Amino acid sequence: MSFPPPRRYWLTGAGSGIGAALAEEILKTGAHVAVSSRPAAALRVLSQRYPGQVLVLPGDLTNSQRVREIGEQIAQDWGSLDTVILNAGTCEYVDVQQFDSSIVEHVVRTNLLASAYCIEAAIPLLRKGIAPHMVGIASPVTYLPLPRAEAYGPSKVGLRYLFESLRMDLAPECIEVTMISPGFGQTPLTAKNDFPIPLSWPVGKVARQLFAKLKSRPLEIAFAGLFMAALWPLAKMPNAVQLAIGKRMVRSSPPIRDLL
Repeated sequence: MSFPPPRRYWLTGAGSGIGAALAEEILKTGAHVAVSSRPAAALRVLSQRYPGQVLVLPGDLTNSQRVREIGEQIAQDWGSLDTVILNAGTCEYVDVQQFDSSIVEHVVRTNLLASAYCIEAAIPLLRKGIAPHMVGIASPVTYLPLPRAEAYGPSKVGLRYLFESLRMDLAPECIEVTMISPGFGQTPLTAKNDFPIPLSWPVGKVARQLFAKLKSRPLEIAFAGLFMAALWPLAKMPNAVQLAIGKRMVRSSPPIRDLL
């Protein structure tokens, strides 16, 4: 009796937060997972816990050359991919009183351009995969403009448009596309927020819910209804109140600008 080969995933942002929890959920099924994030230590721990199932591919995904190298490594080791989950991203807040375009540049590069680099590397591998599936992590902010989201919001709106256009263009090749719009998970990134987070879930709960819903391959998975209802009043508050609720997120070092 022959068994089907294990499904092969590429998961970005797998070093912490929802990505790390999602990697665990996938690996429990016996699937093979190529994991990417900037820090490599957590990825190696995952590889030790699931020997033979994990392909460790760390790197800065805003570096297009490194992303090409990751794609080449997957092609060399596996030859194809069945599912790609582009989870890596960042969030930083803007203070309009001291508008800093470098914040917008940094967030758009991390959330949108890096995803485009990964898509370029992934599509040829998905074309060789079994029942290929591409998944992107959007955000509830794509439904409703929110204060201080002048960098994060456009990056996620752009990502949504990118994936929804890809859904139409890849449909003839039977590559399915799903968008995910989670609310706030209790992650290292959201832990840096200096305002109350409504309806936040532990990352393990978020990952279990997401992975269960991904099996049916819906066009979108959204946990955003109650979340957006909680945030709607914030968008309508006077500017002074909005600024009092959320102060600028402090970055330890400035973003890397384009190298000309």
